[in-house]
Amino acid sequence: MTQNDVRDAYCAVNESYCGTVPRASLFPHGPTGFTDMATCARTVWKALAGCQRQLLRAGGPAHAGRSRAAPTNPPVRTLAAVKPLRKDKKDDAAKEAQKEKRVVDDAGRHKPYGRTAWAPVDDVYFMRYYPRAVYGAADAINMLKGFQKLDFTPVKQPVYIDLKLDMKLEKKRRVESFVSTVHLPHPFRTEMNSVLVFTEDADQTRAAMEGGAAFAGGVELMQSILDEEISADYYVAVPAILPKLVPLKNKLRKKFPKGTRGSVSGDIAQMLALFQKGHEVLVENDCYVRTQIATLDMNAEQILNNLQRVLMDVCSHRPASMGPFIERAIIASQTSEALWFRSQDVLPEDK
Repeated sequence: MTQNDVRDAYCAVNESYCGTVPRASLFPHGPTGFTDMATCARTVWKALAGCQRQLLRAGGPAHAGRSRAAPTNPPVRTLAAVKPLRKDKKDDAAKEAQKEKRVVDDAGRHKPYGRTAWAPVDDVYFMRYYPRAVYGAADAINMLKGFQKLDFTPVKQPVYIDLKLDMKLEKKRRVESFVSTVHLPHPFRTEMNSVLVFTEDADQTRAAMEGGAAFAGGVELMQSILDEEISADYYVAVPAILPKLVPLKNKLRKKFPKGTRGSVSGDIAQMLALFQKGHEVLVENDCYVRTQIATLDMNAEQILNNLQRVLMDVCSHRPASMGPFIERAIIASQTSEALWFRSQDVLPEDK
């Protein structure tokens, strides 16, 4: 604060004194000036006190090089972040166990939980009021034959099965989707499958054509396959030519020769016997097997034998120690309703 600021403050309080004091000095010498010295001192201290309050109200000490118009940051209280609680693995496992669906044991009850009765008494009923009926495999086949007679549908119609598999293994692993070829005890197809044999040996090529192969040859057949000029139901190869067939992988996909499927071997006659009369079984949509096993004009025992052969081949792709592989099994003809059946009645005990 300059002397002029102090003088202006003093003049605002005592106008009479301001008129008598020269502007050159605040405390003039002389008898008149010393008379009002006490009053002047009190006024100056009041002015200084007011200025000090203004400076403190502005938010901090005043600095000569700092502008009064500069923004000031008011003090902010900083709160410490809350430390997250460490979850216990045991608590998480307990919560997951609680989320699992509660299984109600209906054994010993006069009716299933949430249902009207164990079985309907009429031929026409609401299915949601009764538990789904699960039949034995032989009984389900006989019921399909009965439906055909009641509905007057064709006798020679295909019989299908729909299986849902439990693909889980230990340590969060899964069974890979597989494709296999089985020999049914009672084939239902009259025509044989077409087979193409890849081999560069002239004698093997001649033997393959004599054994009933649709095509036989070496790498010269690759361009015709890529151009879709020739095709076959199955493609087999000898081990020596397999590295040269890599360009056909994207074209053939699941039909590409593979050792685990039995389509790569040095015994061409055995491969022809397997694939010409074999029946393909494959996994769709990660866990479903849908395939034809027979025709309805076959007797019940033949249909049951074909069913058993397909189920045994499916269950061979998973260790028996992991428990039942088939979660749900359905059998139906082309025109009938679907019937749930017990797959364990057909499989051996170790399956």
